[in-house]
Amino acid sequence: MNLVIFGPPGAGKGTQAKKIADKYNYIQVSTGDILRNEIENKSEIGLIISETINKGNFATDDLVNSLIEKFASSIEYRNRMIFDGYPRNVNQAKNLENLLIKTKQKLKAVLYLNVSRETIEKRIKGRVTCEKCNITLNEFFNKNEILNHKCGKSYLKKRIDDNIDTIIKRYDIYMKSTKPVIDYYQKNNILKEIDGSLEIDEITSKIEEILHV
Repeated sequence: MNLVIFGPPGAGKGTQAKKIADKYNYIQVSTGDILRNEIENKSEIGLIISETINKGNFATDDLVNSLIEKFASSIEYRNRMIFDGYPRNVNQAKNLENLLIKTKQKLKAVLYLNVSRETIEKRIKGRVTCEKCNITLNEFFNKNEILNHKCGKSYLKKRIDDNIDTIIKRYDIYMKSTKPVIDYYQKNNILKEIDGSLEIDEITSKIEEILHV
């Protein structure tokens, strides 16, 4: 069955989604990666996305929904997707529900990583991603890993949207738009809240407990 993992920017959604995907043979459907690919390809959509993100805003629902539908409609990905960073609001949540009904799929759980803004700021300010192996590390928390990174430090880059002003704006927008989504999934008894300030392995263990129920 499919999963949703969401939380504020910098909550560790991508890290946990990758762990789940690798261990349980899920397909990680990351809206962030999808959008960044469009930007890197310098497509017409990518230029619009780049301008929007650099202003601290999110891509429009219509745009994101259309990109997600391509994955949800794929037979290859059926009932083994983990949606990373989607849905961000109730409109997107309802769109995902309709897509899964349309393709005769189900949603097992919605994993919500709840993290304070103070923790998020520190995480994102120090975040670097390897352009070669795609691993994400933190200059505050992973000093040894960065020093001994197998691909070399030169491949570790900060994301263009990782600056403090953008972080604060994105966090505030996210929390405002996501509160109704939390309520939406709580009513459906499918929301599983996890303390996102825990260590990575601790969060992974809690997620695995949920998946094994």
